[in-house]
Amino acid sequence: MQTVPSEIASLPGREQSGTVPAAAPSPLAITMGDAAGIGPEIIAKAFTAGCGPSIVYGSARVMADVVARLGLTLQVHKVAGPEEAHFRAGVIDVVDACDIREPPPLGRISPACGKAAFDALLTAIDAAKAGTVKGIVTAPINKEAMATAGLSYPGHTEILAAHGGATRVAMMLANDEIRTVLVTIHTALRLAIEQADFAAQMAAIRFAHEGGRALGIPVPRIAVAGLNPHAGEGGLFGTEEIETIAPAIAAARREGIDASGPWPGDTVFLQARQGRFDVVVAQYHDQGLIPIKYLGLDRGVNITLGLPFIRTSPDHGTAFDIAGQGIADPASLMTAIAYARRLIEAKADTERGQDVFSAN
Repeated sequence: MQTVPSEIASLPGREQSGTVPAAAPSPLAITMGDAAGIGPEIIAKAFTAGCGPSIVYGSARVMADVVARLGLTLQVHKVAGPEEAHFRAGVIDVVDACDIREPPPLGRISPACGKAAFDALLTAIDAAKAGTVKGIVTAPINKEAMATAGLSYPGHTEILAAHGGATRVAMMLANDEIRTVLVTIHTALRLAIEQADFAAQMAAIRFAHEGGRALGIPVPRIAVAGLNPHAGEGGLFGTEEIETIAPAIAAARREGIDASGPWPGDTVFLQARQGRFDVVVAQYHDQGLIPIKYLGLDRGVNITLGLPFIRTSPDHGTAFDIAGQGIADPASLMTAIAYARRLIEAKADTERGQDVFSAN
């Protein structure tokens, strides 16, 4: 079985021994994701390695099938909710939260799997809002499968925003070297330019500040990337930096946030990696995600800021091309689980912790 990156060992919440306290309260919810992808496999492997008190929201039948297919010494325990869970090593507690009774064909787009992934996520959201789970870690969904099921959401973040009780959310992508918060998320680049207005800049900068604090940085140094090449080159390549981004940075500094920029997008992540900045505010999806993913999909974690509960996810997709082969690496999922526990502890220990996960 693949190994988990060593940096996870330093994160709070990592169960090194694979054992779980007998009466662990308020576990993490782990959503199964698309049943035709690698989600069930990496979840089963994570439970084998030991991932702390957790409960799977998905299909008990699918989880039992993947456990048998991989030859793992795990017992699948179907429960109605966390109150029935065992939370002990060697057991996967599963809430049947979707209408999949038989394992689907692997590696294929399926409306049934798209709808099932959506239903499981909504059930987990309800549990998080009710406080019966402390947070949610989501295995990958397939956007095309959801679309064929008639669900018009670009991704997890938008579903969580619509159903999680938030007025505004932001994505923070993090690994052990760099962290980034996005001003705009899943939208066409043409629309992203329009949406990256003053309000969006301010929200992202505030989220970056509070997200950095939640990760243990008392005064995060926030670098705001420019939208245009060379951060507009003084207006030669665009005026968004002068008219929108710079005024937002100035306003954030008046609030006591250590924000600077706008910095050229082609070099700001290198400077962050070298230690000059703690969090980079990126203007659009690929500007922020390419640097994170280039350093390794097994190391990146997606953290949703702005929700009334914790949510993290691995920074990779359903990997239909390897589904069912038994070779999927659970490292990114386990990193996401460890980050979720770290954030839960920070939220409990810090008076201002609620600000990180409530909309600004």
